[in-house]
Amino acid sequence: MKRVFVAGLVLLLAGCTVTRQAQVSNADATGGVVRLDYGQPIFQNARYDDYVTNGTATRECQSMGFATASFYGQPIKTCSLFSGSVCLNQTVTIQYKCMGYAINPGPTQTYY
Repeated sequence: MKRVFVAGLVLLLAGCTVTRQAQVSNADATGGVVRLDYGQPIFQNARYDDYVTNGTATRECQSMGFATASFYGQPIKTCSLFSGSVCLNQTVTIQYKCMGYAINPGPTQTYY
């Protein structure tokens, strides 16, 4: 009986962590900052994959003419849904700083 209780408790606690995929919410080409957002509901411990998030930010930076992206600052949590004084859903914003200059070689000229 004790084993069943421990196994059930482990499964219950393992189900509380959810991996979210952050989406681009804001891209500032002049400042070179990309912001990614994901939602975190109440009673869930949401996290994000560093590798996937960095790839998303790098792709957005490259579309603006930069070479790569680097994690910048700390995640910012803001409440997006209130019920009375309880926050039911948080929006977590992750910031990346675009770095470097992407060199895009032009088309090669062929002379006849």
